[in-house]
Amino acid sequence: MKFLQKLGKALMLPVACLPICGILMGIGYLLCPASMQGGDITGFGPMVGIFLVKAGGALIDNMALLFVIGVGVGMSDDNDGTAGLAGLVSWLMITTLLSTSVVAMLKGVDVSEVPAAFGKIQTQFIGILSGLIGASCYNKFKNTKLPAALSFFSGKRCVAIVTAGASIVATLILFFVWPVV
Repeated sequence: MKFLQKLGKALMLPVACLPICGILMGIGYLLCPASMQGGDITGFGPMVGIFLVKAGGALIDNMALLFVIGVGVGMSDDNDGTAGLAGLVSWLMITTLLSTSVVAMLKGVDVSEVPAAFGKIQTQFIGILSGLIGASCYNKFKNTKLPAALSFFSGKRCVAIVTAGASIVATLILFFVWPVV
């Protein structure tokens, strides 16, 4: 239960971005209804409106990344940004390795034969999963001491490397599970 409470608290960070998205987009659509319906946008008010719609949409369209970083930082023991970066490393690896073009190459089929689920891999669910992978790798390996020859990669610098390995394992599992999910 403690884990779920901590996860809920971590999810509040990216969710806190949603109200400003709604406000920006709401005011934008009020000033420029043509942005919803299509058509010419002329005049200062509609230009401001479309600007606000795009500003709010930028956050909505990248909500998965907000979840990656928010969950990574929120689930780390000391709310360190390194965990957010590690989560981003995980998200980039998972979404790249499970993209339709890579899956088609791995399966030896045409892109059109790849299950549609791989076309929708950049979701908030994958963002939360990547944030959890980044945070757990950070919590476990942030104090790692390596031999002198590799000492540059000791401590927090080790986290991204370990996260990449863990993300490859997660990708292999998702390769088979994602179409069902």
